[in-house]
Amino acid sequence: MYLADGRPAPSTSVSPGGRRAGRSRRVRAAVPSTVLVLGAVSLITDISSEMVTAVLPLYLVAELGLSPLGFGVLDGVYNGVSALVRLVGGRLSDRGGGRGHKAVAAVGYGLSALCKPLLLMVHSLPLIGAVLAVDRTGKGLRTAPRDAMISLAAEPAARGRAFGVHRAMDTAGALCGPLVAFVLLRAAAEGYDAVFTVSFCVAVLGVVVLLLFVPGRALPATEDTAGARPAGPRTPVRALLALPQVRRLTGCAVLLGLTTVSDSFLYLALQRRLDLPAGWFPLLPLGTAAAFLSLAVPMGAIADRIGRRRLFVAGHLVLLGAYGLLLAPFGDGAALVCAVLVLHGAFYAATDGVLAAATADAVPEDARGSGLAVVQTGQTAARFVCSLAFGAAWTAWGDRTAVLASAVGLALAAALSARLLRPVSPAPAPNSPSEHTP
Repeated sequence: MYLADGRPAPSTSVSPGGRRAGRSRRVRAAVPSTVLVLGAVSLITDISSEMVTAVLPLYLVAELGLSPLGFGVLDGVYNGVSALVRLVGGRLSDRGGGRGHKAVAAVGYGLSALCKPLLLMVHSLPLIGAVLAVDRTGKGLRTAPRDAMISLAAEPAARGRAFGVHRAMDTAGALCGPLVAFVLLRAAAEGYDAVFTVSFCVAVLGVVVLLLFVPGRALPATEDTAGARPAGPRTPVRALLALPQVRRLTGCAVLLGLTTVSDSFLYLALQRRLDLPAGWFPLLPLGTAAAFLSLAVPMGAIADRIGRRRLFVAGHLVLLGAYGLLLAPFGDGAALVCAVLVLHGAFYAATDGVLAAATADAVPEDARGSGLAVVQTGQTAARFVCSLAFGAAWTAWGDRTAVLASAVGLALAAALSARLLRPVSPAPAPNSPSEHTP
């Protein structure tokens, strides 16, 4: 089943140093096939999802005549529901043992696939909202089990790189989806029907790949969960948060999420800053995705070398640099656009998969899905609150003041998070050789 086995094979060298060197070379050279297949599933599914996301605003407002307020409600549903069900997905997958992760992920991918053709059959706000809620429920269910399978398949020392490979493949799908939708809209007489139909077929292909090629039971590599004690699949959230590393990661993810401006607002602020033509606006997310795709694997490898929590905080400092460019009195035109989008993509490359890898280090194997869901839910909910606060600040004070307030808050949150997440040296044993006894 493995295309490339990420686990070290038995070493033929007699020297312990030689064994360690051989093991290190193999970890760097190979990514488990489970990670590659899950990356392929995410790539295929993201092509399907981003095809719909790219045309949905135009379809709802121009084709169905939905008001901007109605679209705002649906957009909130589309982005908020997945956060509410991630904990459910994580808990259900842990209760099923090793096979539960694949089963829950398959249900999540299947639900999202079924929603694509339903968008052609519903035309009222409540029904469209219900379909989008089910679609996001599928996304929420599958996220934590999928990340749990990645963390269990990869060697602990190479988890950052494994998540980087997965996120790079996922982002490649996000780049292809809008381009496929653009081609279909121009080529097909009934453009929207073609987009939703092709999106459904692509999503079904993703589910088939998951069912056929992902192992039914996660086979964990050697664990290295320093400071994590056994939790058990029925562990409540409060017990997971009792683990010091999980509690600190969740707290910092929430703190930083409260000052992370949503992508849409960042693109709008950039458009206002440069007075970009409306026709160029849809291309801004592609710039972020291209930078994310290019940097995801290198950032994952850097995280494995310097520490995942350290890079997670550093990634938010990169985002702070993007805020600074938006506020700077100098800079104009294409150079500023490229710089902001590269920094934005680098931020995602240094934080998205890296946070999942850092969480996997702190959570016991039998509660992996739940632990990942706890941290991810906290971060997503905090970003939702940030969007509401940023929108209110923009309305009251203008976009520059809102960006400035977010930048100040992010700088303070990053400084506090760096302090909370710094490594703690273990206290020496009472009779350790380093102590001088009389």
